[in-house]
Amino acid sequence: GREADLRPLLTGQASAAVTVSTPATPVPLPEHAAQEVAAAVAAALDNVRRHCGDGARAWVLLEDGPGEVTVSVRDDGPGMPPGRLDDAAASGRLGVAQSIRGRVRDLGGTVAIVSAPGEGTEIEMTVPR
Repeated sequence: GREADLRPLLTGQASAAVTVSTPATPVPLPEHAAQEVAAAVAAALDNVRRHCGDGARAWVLLEDGPGEVTVSVRDDGPGMPPGRLDDAAASGRLGVAQSIRGRVRDLGGTVAIVSAPGEGTEIEMTVPR
């Protein structure tokens, strides 16, 4: 299948509140995978706006490894204590996390969510090449 450079799909989501950092060289992924990752990032950013308000800042970082591509979305919202993250996931409040996990899992990848009170939340998605 055709490949797509993931970078423009992510930099297109930058705004006054969203900073996107990508490598200087293309990050090719199969077209379907690139679109799914971009959609997962869009869902994560939408979630930041919904839960942290319009003034929230977010940072998207794309890292290109030899066998995998990692994209992390970090916000400066209030964050959640460790137990809350599990509660939220169990109660379905992290519906967006389910959709992100589903997309990334379908690509054979993994999702890690790290959050601490006062430190915002980071969603890290790793997808194999």
